[in-house]
Amino acid sequence: MGRILALVALLAASTGELAAQGKGIRLWNLTTSTVLEFQLSPVGKNDWGPNQTLNDKDKEVDHDERLRITGVEPGSYDAKVGYRGSKHCFVRGIEIKADAVFSIADKDLKDCNK
Repeated sequence: MGRILALVALLAASTGELAAQGKGIRLWNLTTSTVLEFQLSPVGKNDWGPNQTLNDKDKEVDHDERLRITGVEPGSYDAKVGYRGSKHCFVRGIEIKADAVFSIADKDLKDCNK
């Protein structure tokens, strides 16, 4: 009986670890608008990566929606955020951690064009 319980505990722990590993890095859009473009660059480099909103099934990230971020290692990044009407803003110094959620909110948006 003890071996069965130990096996069940081991399987449960393994399943939990796999589920945590599978979540990846995610953006949580807490801005009041739908994000149409989201690109990351290492802080201060202006070397923008691909549009991450293309990872979403409808290619945009609504308010309070989460977006899986791909091809990005943990570290410090700047983000270029695009909205309807060709409006673009920047978010500076985002700390991205492995298998974690980071968020952007209206207060984080800087240097927006109109």
